Amino acid sequence: ALSGASWRGLGYVRGLQRAGHRVVIYDVRGHGRSDGPTDPAVYDDAHFVSDFEAVADAAGLTRTHVMGYSFGARLALQLAVLRSPRLIGFVELAGSPAAAAGEVHSVFPESVVARLRADDIHGFVTSWEEYLGAPIDAGTRQALLANHAASLGAFFDGLSRKGETAEDLLRGIEAPSLWIAGTEDHPRFEASRRTAELLGAPFVPLPGRTHANTMFPAQPVLDAVIPFLDRVDAGA
Repeated sequence: ALSGASWRGLGYVRGLQRAGHRVVIYDVRGHGRSDGPTDPAVYDDAHFVSDFEAVADAAGLTRTHVMGYSFGARLALQLAVLRSPRLIGFVELAGSPAAAAGEVHSVFPESVVARLRADDIHGFVTSWEEYLGAPIDAGTRQALLANHAASLGAFFDGLSRKGETAEDLLRGIEAPSLWIAGTEDHPRFEASRRTAELLGAPFVPLPGRTHANTMFPAQPVLDAVIPFLDRVDAGA
């Protein structure tokens, strides 16, 4: 439910650029400034992968790392499973190969998602804050409010249909990966740690962080991500 603005506002773009990396960010369909269809059927793996390829083509990216948070981590994992020829390595922030139906409602309970069906994006944000028991940061609030309620609702409906990524598909992944999750982000913390072990990949726990604040503050995440990217680039 966030957008490319989050990566800028939280300091990820600036931090990666200072480390010498080119950064391309985009809003996935149904979010931010991208198109927001209201048919849940168009929010599936095939469409999201096609969108990624179109953005990569437009940006002239023949080889790239992919870093994603939450749903973005699912997209990065799908690219790795498909062995995208563009993919050098990928970073999973709060990622999981589990079926997505339970994942959606572990973050946004049904009472919160229902506000989207009522075309009430402000109600969606305030009811989520009530569920969390605390106000969300200003940047996240701004990103959430930039979405169109009906489009975001269709995205959640489409995402809830995504099944589990089978272990044999995970074992076929060739691209190096880095897995990062908050210790209070259940069940993604356990799923990330378990998948990293399966892949023989590094896993970095973020003490005390939940799903909602995985990305902030950015520096501890960047302190793990930038050396990983540099190691993979040196090997590539």
